[in-house]
Amino acid sequence: MGLCPELLDALGELGYEEPTPIQERAIPVVLAGDDLLGQAATGTGKTAAFALPTLQRWSERPDRRSLDDPSVLVVVPTRELAMQVSEAFHRYGRGLGARVVPIYGGQPIGRQLHALAAGVDVVVATPGRAIDHLERGTLRLDHVLSVVLDEADEMLDMGFAEDLDALLGALPPQRQTVLLSATMPRRIERLARHHLNDPQRIEISSPRHTAADDAQIRETVYVVPRSHKPAALGRLLDVEAPAATLVFCRTRTEVDQLNETMNGRGYRAEALHGGMSQEQRERVMSRLRAGTAELLLATDVAARGLDIDLLTHVVNFDVPSAPESYVHRIGRVGRAGRAGVAITLAEPREHRLIKNIEASIGRSLPVRKVPSVADLAARRVELTTEAIRERLVRGDLESMRATIDSLADEYDIVEVALAAAQLLHDQSAAEDDAEIPDVPLRPQRGERTAQPSRSARRDGRRDSDWRDRDGRRGPDDRDRGGPMRGDRATRGAGRGRLGPPAKGKVRLFVNAGRAAGVRPGDLVGAIAGESGLSGRDIGPIDIADRFSLVDVPANRADHVVAAMRETTIRGKRANVRRDRG
Repeated sequence: MGLCPELLDALGELGYEEPTPIQERAIPVVLAGDDLLGQAATGTGKTAAFALPTLQRWSERPDRRSLDDPSVLVVVPTRELAMQVSEAFHRYGRGLGARVVPIYGGQPIGRQLHALAAGVDVVVATPGRAIDHLERGTLRLDHVLSVVLDEADEMLDMGFAEDLDALLGALPPQRQTVLLSATMPRRIERLARHHLNDPQRIEISSPRHTAADDAQIRETVYVVPRSHKPAALGRLLDVEAPAATLVFCRTRTEVDQLNETMNGRGYRAEALHGGMSQEQRERVMSRLRAGTAELLLATDVAARGLDIDLLTHVVNFDVPSAPESYVHRIGRVGRAGRAGVAITLAEPREHRLIKNIEASIGRSLPVRKVPSVADLAARRVELTTEAIRERLVRGDLESMRATIDSLADEYDIVEVALAAAQLLHDQSAAEDDAEIPDVPLRPQRGERTAQPSRSARRDGRRDSDWRDRDGRRGPDDRDRGGPMRGDRATRGAGRGRLGPPAKGKVRLFVNAGRAAGVRPGDLVGAIAGESGLSGRDIGPIDIADRFSLVDVPANRADHVVAAMRETTIRGKRANVRRDRG
């Protein structure tokens, strides 16, 4: 494929034998210096598809040894992916002497400042942190040869459209641009039209599920309000009684929080995400394979390459935004003819995401109600009966005969059996008497095609500057009980314009406002990127001259405050606290 010996040596050491389809088609395009617009699902080998040719183009640059500014900029949506892509560039480019620096939120910015000042060839960054360094003047993009936007659809979903525009606008006009996305909505096409120059297009279609696969996987969607999701997960695990379960979460933060919650509820849970060392990862997998852990909570990135023989259940704690991710996730069970169960916990407003998945896989997903307390009690009786029957079949009961004979002298033998069964049942039954609300999966008004508001048309802004209820860009949030984000209603002069927070929400105070150039997208992007909240959980927002107010879920408010301590917004250190009114 025309790769240099140093890269080929690295591939040989890593055990690569032949390219994946996306690598086979993308590497020649990128090596030739052409712009690329590629569509391929997660797990298809995209990282090597852009890392290898961009490293080679950098290595062929005559002045590379005299430059301390980056020649390659890679922008990714999450810190987990930033770490993974950075590690891949390190492995591939070791023989070339490439200096690679990841920059993302949650990491001390001083360390990043030192690394950038020491000189760097490849920067792998999340959008918000890249903008912070750009505005500080610590990230200089004047000599960038190639820029890569990886998982572009996810970055737009997280509210980084303006940051991407700002980053791309700061790059040399003659640079090469590579845009990769799992899906290709109109927002991606719009981004490509504005920033790519006559790109080559590549689409790698994901294999659809076959009828044989479908017969082996029982798929179910349960509609659950977000605050009740951990309880619903526990209820379903109790009813299903799986041997081993893999739960997919969107972010590393969500993995850690859910891991703590599920262990607190008595489940043997383990977390797996990009912030863990290889030793920690191997220890987690050993526990799962040995049966000392029954629940594995992981991000998509961390779960790549896992093959667990004991796995019987997969749970989507959040509905994946890309249908291909759904197919990839549920394909973890039902392998080699074994039956498996795929469960998706959907919030009421995620109707559109479910419909997108159904359209992609060519079948409807059954939507059911979370089992009630009475259903759970009945299931626990069944499990107790099954446990007793299994012990009777196994035999080896003589060790307890003396105990039973002694009790039989005082009580009826049937009463002794009832007491033993009750004792076993009580030991296995956790307290769970809270009903989970039954809510419908319904279309949301935000699913309409987004149109610019009047102020957007007046100001010449694009419709991509506003979010709909699912966290995508859309027309307004008026049905949330608050003003529109980004429109003039949010640009208030002080407190009170928003009215009291909605039920279940808490208002936070941020020490930056219009005078610092803060926009609604800056707040949503920073909070979503640092805390793991999705865009739909954030808002309404009120931006005044010197401060901003933003509503977040009450049960996540302290986590948001803690997560934002090391963050900057528009180059200013963020001071976030609960609003005192």
